[in-house]
Amino acid sequence: MTGKTGSLPPGGRPLGERMIRRVSLVCFLAWVFSVFDHTLFGTLLPEIAADFGWSPAESTAVATWVTAGTFVVSLAVGPMLDRLGRKPSLMITTAGAAVTSGLSALTGGKLSMVLVRSFSGLGYSEEVVNSVYLNEVYGRNGKRGFRYSLVQSGWPIGALLGAALTAAFLPTIGWRGVFLFATFPAIVIVLLAWRLPESPVFVNMRHVRQLRKDGRDAEADEVAAAAGIDDERTGTLRDVFAPGLRKHTISLSAAWLLNWMAIQVFSVLGTTVLIEAKGVSFDNALIVLILANAAGFGGYLFHGHLGDRIGRRRTIIIGWLLGGAVMSAMLLGPAAPGFVIPLYALGLFFLTGPYAALLFYMGESFPAHVRGIGPNTAHIMGPVGAIVGSAVLSVLVGAGLSMTAAAFCAGSLGLLGSGLAMLGTRRIDQQSDAGAPAALSTAARTGDPS
Repeated sequence: MTGKTGSLPPGGRPLGERMIRRVSLVCFLAWVFSVFDHTLFGTLLPEIAADFGWSPAESTAVATWVTAGTFVVSLAVGPMLDRLGRKPSLMITTAGAAVTSGLSALTGGKLSMVLVRSFSGLGYSEEVVNSVYLNEVYGRNGKRGFRYSLVQSGWPIGALLGAALTAAFLPTIGWRGVFLFATFPAIVIVLLAWRLPESPVFVNMRHVRQLRKDGRDAEADEVAAAAGIDDERTGTLRDVFAPGLRKHTISLSAAWLLNWMAIQVFSVLGTTVLIEAKGVSFDNALIVLILANAAGFGGYLFHGHLGDRIGRRRTIIIGWLLGGAVMSAMLLGPAAPGFVIPLYALGLFFLTGPYAALLFYMGESFPAHVRGIGPNTAHIMGPVGAIVGSAVLSVLVGAGLSMTAAAFCAGSLGLLGSGLAMLGTRRIDQQSDAGAPAALSTAARTGDPS
């Protein structure tokens, strides 16, 4: 790699440990404040509805349309990762969260709120950017899954930060002021991200593409071989549904949709389920949610570490199947607080914790040229699953089923189904730099469905 031809370009060599820690810290902070913005709308919705005079039905409709808009905006993140790069995508998604928070404070009604909050899809998709960027930065580090789990743990931290700051500042500055407050930290993160390097993998792919464009194929082949790049093309949606990747993409997408049904039931609507299904008081339900978020934080670290030891795919499957069993026991068992509270917390431990392994696994399981659009295709099914989960719960309760039965069907079965859907995903080599991308891309081109 030191000759005149075939040498890696500037920025194409692996990053040093100090820079890796810096990238990890900025990605962690970006995720914390993206989650802060993403969850702030749900936290403040009762205050927003009271200010605008919305009925409960109108509030629900606005929330549903916001979720649908989030899905549409999230579609852009995958192609952006593969075309613009990992670092620009980090800056754009974090800036999107900042702009969304700022503009939310200026909204004047339902239409403007839906339009503005739809762009929270950029902040929601920041975790996909993290998974792709950090996957390529960490390289062969044997503990890279655990390191990523520390970054991914920004979800419960961001959610708790949003709740705490809302409680502290809402009485004095109102919901508009809280949204404005959320804008400034995200802007600082964008400035920090601007000073980060691009992923070495993307630098090398971009260099090989330019060499090909200039007709210097021999040099391109040497650089590609030195960098371990098997396919430097810019990926498309067609590539992730090619025969070699189709089953994997569909299985991952189904897993996201089914699991977000469970997240909507047990996390987003967790207070309602605990009160109506198990008779927990509202004050106790809030305490349970705080404890459950703490358990979720531990779940990220546990599953990130376990994924390094036994494999991330296996960790995800085991975690979600156990989570489905625990949540079923919580719903169908006695209503005693000493039974409900520990099982609910343990259920969220196994529901949200595997995401530390899942996001990193997604980055490993697609070849480099579709490492943005592939994971994002599955990731965008999250908002769809949230809508389906709410709809199924509402329909079942409206049809006369108890909240216990409705939550079991929409939540517990969704959680169990997501674990089963993961059985259709690819087994990968976690010891390679990027989950054996060469084997994957070859399969995608040749149509090998194995």
